Amino acid sequence: MRLCALVGVFAVAAFAAPNQGPGDAPDLNRQVAELTALVQKLQQRVEELESRVGPRATPTQTTQSQTSAAQSPPPSSPDPLRGTTVNVLVDGYYGYNANNPIGRVNRLRAYDISSNAFSLNQAAVIVENAPDPDHGKRFGLRLDLQFGQATATLQGNAANEPRPDVYRNVFQAYGTYVAPVGNGLTIDFGKWASAIGIENNYTQDQMNYSRSYWFNFLPFYHMGIRMSYPLTKSVTANYWITNGTQQTEPFNGFKDQLFGLALQPAKNFSWTMNYYLGQEHPNVVFLPGSTQPDLPNEQGLPFLPISPAPKGKLNILDTYASWQATRRLTVGVEGDYVIERLQTTSAPSRVTGGAGYARYQLSPRVAIATRFEYLSDHGGLFSGTTQALKESTVTLEQRLFEGFLIREEWRRDFSDHPFFYTDTVNVLKKEQNTATVGVVWWFGAKKSPW
Repeated sequence: MRLCALVGVFAVAAFAAPNQGPGDAPDLNRQVAELTALVQKLQQRVEELESRVGPRATPTQTTQSQTSAAQSPPPSSPDPLRGTTVNVLVDGYYGYNANNPIGRVNRLRAYDISSNAFSLNQAAVIVENAPDPDHGKRFGLRLDLQFGQATATLQGNAANEPRPDVYRNVFQAYGTYVAPVGNGLTIDFGKWASAIGIENNYTQDQMNYSRSYWFNFLPFYHMGIRMSYPLTKSVTANYWITNGTQQTEPFNGFKDQLFGLALQPAKNFSWTMNYYLGQEHPNVVFLPGSTQPDLPNEQGLPFLPISPAPKGKLNILDTYASWQATRRLTVGVEGDYVIERLQTTSAPSRVTGGAGYARYQLSPRVAIATRFEYLSDHGGLFSGTTQALKESTVTLEQRLFEGFLIREEWRRDFSDHPFFYTDTVNVLKKEQNTATVGVVWWFGAKKSPW
């Protein structure tokens, strides 16, 4: 601005100069003085305006800013699939029973039920999208599809599930919400694996290949709502309300409940305590294939009410702990007390006992594990007859590479009464000895335990 004003003044003066005569010099000097004063005033005014407005962006800078803004992508919305994992497991075995039992059946086994046979324990697909509240993601879900012998053990039959085949291949299916309450209240709704007992379903996370009596006896799964809340960094409270034990669909109107605490006072030590209250007796009987007219039915399956319906309760006290004593040695212990009545005034059936575990890592890929357990079955609640059961197991594990392991296992079951099958009908023995080779393949981004 200042430069333009000065140029204008001198241009006027230069244009006017040739038209002046010698006598007009005083007028010319006066005009130049007036113009100079005017320029100084204009210059002062421009400086005042510039100090108020501040520096202006050049056209080049403005164009670059507009171009950068146009090229910047809009903020992206959260990815709903972030953190999703797809995981696959194949678990098979070959087992041999020294009793050479009829039907090639190993009694009281949850999974390794077949003798002298190549068997598929389970093939599973697990899809999980876990919540991540620390990054603003409070919802999650999990789906476990399962196929093989294990489905017959887990889902069972009409004795514990009105329509077991409807849900046989769905081991777990639940959604999760972490509510912004205090330290974070985790709420699951759906069907999930039971946390009663120290062992669980997926073999690579266990110390042994076979499962204990307690895994086979205690609940496998529940359908309902469970909540978990961390009271402190080392204490978590758990509460469930469910249809029952092994009941995706209930066969009575009672809702079971669990009250539990999980403690981890140190990084290498954990301790869980559970109390479960249930009522595991049906108040209806289903009549598949019945031709009797006008029976009530559920999706075409007729049934009749039981009257009077049994209302005796099931009580489970369960506790277990795990301690990594050294970098190589891990030990575990479990204790259980279970009592159930048919009617509220009936004599109780009672199951008591526990199990001990130890695992030693011989090398990065080789480990050896043992298990010893005792189960007193008073009233036949577990095995169908009153007896005292014991078993001991030794397992050699070889993880040839990540995602593949082989376990060679010797196990001895024994009772104080003849109970185990032999090669002759109605001839039973007090013991059975088995040798098993189990192989497990798995892959997926989900970290253990599954």
